[in-house]
Order: sequence, then structure tokens, then C-alpha cells
Amino acid sequence: MEIKRDAYLEQLKIRKDNGMIKVITGIRRCGKSFLLFVLFKKYLLENGVDNEHIIEIALDGIENEELRDPKKCYSYIKDVIKDEKTYYLLLDEVQFMPRFEEVLNSLLRISNIDVYVTGSNSRFLSSDIVTEFRGRGDEIRIYPLSFAEFYQAYDGDYDDAWDEYMTYGGLPQVAMFDSERQKAEYLKNIFNNVYISDVVERNKIQDFDEISTLVDILASSIGAPTNPTKISNTFKSERGSNYSGKTIAKHIDYLAEAFLISKAARYDIKGRKYIGANLKYYFSDIGLRNARLNFRQQEPTHIMENIVYNELLVRGYNVDVGIVDIFAKNSEGKRVRKQLEVDFVVNQGSQRYYIQVAFDMTSEEKQTQELNSLRSIPDSFKKIVIVNGTKKPWRNDEGFVIMGMKYFLLNADSLGF
Repeated sequence: MEIKRDAYLEQLKIRKDNGMIKVITGIRRCGKSFLLFVLFKKYLLENGVDNEHIIEIALDGIENEELRDPKKCYSYIKDVIKDEKTYYLLLDEVQFMPRFEEVLNSLLRISNIDVYVTGSNSRFLSSDIVTEFRGRGDEIRIYPLSFAEFYQAYDGDYDDAWDEYMTYGGLPQVAMFDSERQKAEYLKNIFNNVYISDVVERNKIQDFDEISTLVDILASSIGAPTNPTKISNTFKSERGSNYSGKTIAKHIDYLAEAFLISKAARYDIKGRKYIGANLKYYFSDIGLRNARLNFRQQEPTHIMENIVYNELLVRGYNVDVGIVDIFAKNSEGKRVRKQLEVDFVVNQGSQRYYIQVAFDMTSEEKQTQELNSLRSIPDSFKKIVIVNGTKKPWRNDEGFVIMGMKYFLLNADSLGF
């Protein structure tokens, strides 16, 4: 089964021959190599590039062990170039080569080579890797399968696909497995043996148990505001551990640099400023998060929120968590200040959307809870509520757009309704 990654393939197409190194980044096992060696190579061949002008090197293969030497690899590539036509270098797992940055910068001096690289360890996946190429790097960020990508390859109806995606996420290999046991075991194994091990090894972390427990805490609190000091206090009170807030903040950064989690900053909508404390953290793949918790904490609202957040990132939006200050009377009749939360403040250029995510909004109490924060926003940008289910979008009496998850996820321009 071939899963289409059309949006990413299109990004490679428009960057073809742009004189820069195309750097394909993203969490391990999200499909970077497949995109490059299968989908993009197929595109090149179908558009007149002959096989001799495509240089493929997978540095993790034993057959290419000698090419992990930077000078030998550079010489090999130079020797393959026989004429003035453009050659396309597809270089996979580049982190296996020491000083790979120097090799790639040297290749930029060859006028008829177009370079594409992937890597899958924490060092290569560092968020600022493009700076290694002195401004000549062009990054393409790859995510696990979106629900739309997953659904087009799924053999079943929407409800079954949605249940499976909410549980096991969108890593391409997981989508290929037939049994739930296979999916669960794969996710659990790669979490420890691939993701956490990479972060620990790259950053020379001494205490594996501490960062492992930190990951558990973050997995348990997706969609909930938290901060390193609060987490540190939990370690002290429950474990007697002196895991400082400063170290925790550093470890959270390592996890984010490896694309395992993402941070969502809090934004004061009325004050038009960012609030530094109590960020929210989301996992780049909800299946990994669920596996980390042994599939115990299956809160549908928080899982939906994580999936919506990832989908917005895939679509290229900048996403923050919104805060709205209001004044209300307490039980004693006194006027007090309250903070209401807007799940997401979504920006792209001059566009802005305010989004609430609600698993269920059938009761009047739930409607009040979800809509009050939107009512308190003092501008006219579109306000959207995404609810579980298959409802097509409609506008309520206040002009808010209500849409089902199915419509949101399967329509790339759903926010423009």
C-alpha cells in the first residue's frame, strides 16, 4: 500500500533546482525517506530525469559504509557527475557521516547538482539545522500522517478510521499493521528505543529515569497549562527528587528540538501580548502519546485538541493558546477578574481564527462553557467551534461557525467556510 504525501511532494517540486540544500526534517519514522526515495524519485523519472542523473545514497546501509567517510563520499559524488546536465543527490540518514555540514556546503559549489537530504537522529533533527548551511538550507518539515492522509489509505468507514487514528495516531508504519497488538507494541518499543534514547544520547543526559518520567507527565497533561517549576515541585513532593525547574526546562527543549513535542505559547488576546508562564505541550503523534501511557488516559477532548493542533501546524499556521480577561461577579456579589481560555489563536499572514475544540456540546452548560470565551473577544476575526462528529459547518445566531471534526480534517480549506 502506497500512502500519498501530495502536500510534501508539492513542496519538493516547487523547490527543485532552487540552488539550495533541501533539508527534510521531522520526527523519526514519519516518512521522510519514503517521500524522497520513492515519491520524489518517481516524480523525477516521470519528468524526464534519467536514472543515471539521480544519485541515491542511504548512509545507514552497510553497502554504503565506506561513504560515511566525508572525503570518500564527496569524491564518489564528484566522480558520478559525468556531464553538464543537472544531477539530483538524494542523501539519506546523513547523520551517519561526520562533518556532513562541510560536505554539503562543498556540494553547493558544484553548479549542476541539486541536493536533498534527510536525517533521523536528534542532532540532525535539531530545529536550527538549516543554519548549519550558512543560509543556503531550505527546510521542509514533515509530520506524521494527517487524518486525511491516513483516511485515504484506510480500508473502512470514517467512524472506524477516526477511532483508530485517535488511538494509534499517524506514523506510516503503524498504519500498515493489521492487528491492534502490533500497533501498540511498535509504538511502545520505538518510544523508548528510538525517541527517548536519541534525546538522551545526543544531549548526554545522565538520568534516564528522570526524563522518562518527565515525558510521562507531559503525556498525561496534554492540553493543560503547565510549567517547569510546577513539574519540579511534583518531583520533590511525590518522588523526593531534586529535579530542578531549570533542568526540566532544558529537557523539555530537547524533546521539542527532536520534534517529539510542540510548545504552544499563551497569548493575551485583549492585551495583545504573550504570557511567558504555563505553556501547553502537545505530542507530534497522538499514538506515541497514548502508547507512552499504556493506552490508559483516553480523554477524547484532550486527544481531539492535540489532533486539531497538529493539523493546524500541518496546514502551515502559527498556533497559540488564547487568554481573555473578563470581569464577573463572584458568589458574594463582588466584581472579580477571571481568565477564559480560547483553545487556539491561529494566524497565517493577515488571517486569524479563534478556535474552540469540544467533544460534546449538547448541553446548555457545555455550550456556555465553550462559547463564553469567544463572546469575550473584542474583534471581528472568525470564531470557530470544532465538535466531534460529522456535522457540516453552520453558523449560529452569534455568527460563530460550528463544524464537525470530519469536515475540518478532510477539507484543507475548512477554516475558510
